[in-house]
Amino acid sequence: MKEKRSPSELEACWKEDDMVDGQKVRAMVMIMRTNGCCWVKHGGCTMCGYREASLINVTEDDLLKQLDQALSKYKGEPFVKMYTSGSFLDDNEVPPSVRERIFNAFKDCKRLLFESRPEFITPEVVKTLPKNVTVALGLESSDPKVLETSVHKGFTPADIKRAGELLKDNGLMVRTYLLLKPPFMTERMAIEDAVNSARFADPFSDEISINPLNVQRATYVERLWKRGEFRSPWIWSLIEVFRQLSGTVHSRLLSSPSGGGAMRGVHNCGECDMKALDAVERFSYSQDVKDLDVTCKCIPRWEAYMRSETMLGSPADLERDFENELVLRM
Repeated sequence: MKEKRSPSELEACWKEDDMVDGQKVRAMVMIMRTNGCCWVKHGGCTMCGYREASLINVTEDDLLKQLDQALSKYKGEPFVKMYTSGSFLDDNEVPPSVRERIFNAFKDCKRLLFESRPEFITPEVVKTLPKNVTVALGLESSDPKVLETSVHKGFTPADIKRAGELLKDNGLMVRTYLLLKPPFMTERMAIEDAVNSARFADPFSDEISINPLNVQRATYVERLWKRGEFRSPWIWSLIEVFRQLSGTVHSRLLSSPSGGGAMRGVHNCGECDMKALDAVERFSYSQDVKDLDVTCKCIPRWEAYMRSETMLGSPADLERDFENELVLRM
């Protein structure tokens, strides 16, 4: 039986590291329970499981109680990240009066980050945002067909570009999220798409976060994964994206993979996963490509996997198919 969640309590709150003014600092992360992403009514994104954090009839008073809960845990961290299950700038999720209270509560922190879909980023709204704000934009891919068919995002790359340029023109920071390996893509296609997308986003971004697809529950991607029609990307693919981009873009490159090392998340052979993920974390702060110099005996396997995908023209989980074939023959 699913636990009943209170609309006046945060979904989660924790502390982690991030960057402010080129320095590694502690950040507080809060996930708010709201009325949910407006795009869910149109089917939502194929990989997004955040609807699980959504409720209905969340009131302004509920949101303010969540803010009080966050403030009770806030210890003056210079970076605060606020996530909802959709868009912080959507009045249905976070009314303007509540946003103003939140902005005032964290006016002394150096960076205040939240996410929004581009349709809510208008000249009128942007003028109300304090200068310590960083807006995160979920571009995912700069390929319109990928956004439409693989991700079902409900907007175009041009929409994100417009929003990013508007934010930058008003002196605000932009963090752009890209998705590594949307469904229906082979590993090699995913690497190429992420590199192209980062170069597209670079002119209107301060930071570009490469997010390897993590198989979340109750999503379309999970259905593909359970049928063996999707494998989360290799960590080597994430490292390859960084290698190709290093020194060619002005934005800070980073990745903090959700579910890293697990079957549902970005992973290699299992033996080298933590070592490879540690390299990704080091690079995210240093931007020094030498920090990506890790190796493992499974690299030839990753390379063979990509060749096999290309030869077969299939993004299916070839490793799982091979293992199942061995079991059937035993």
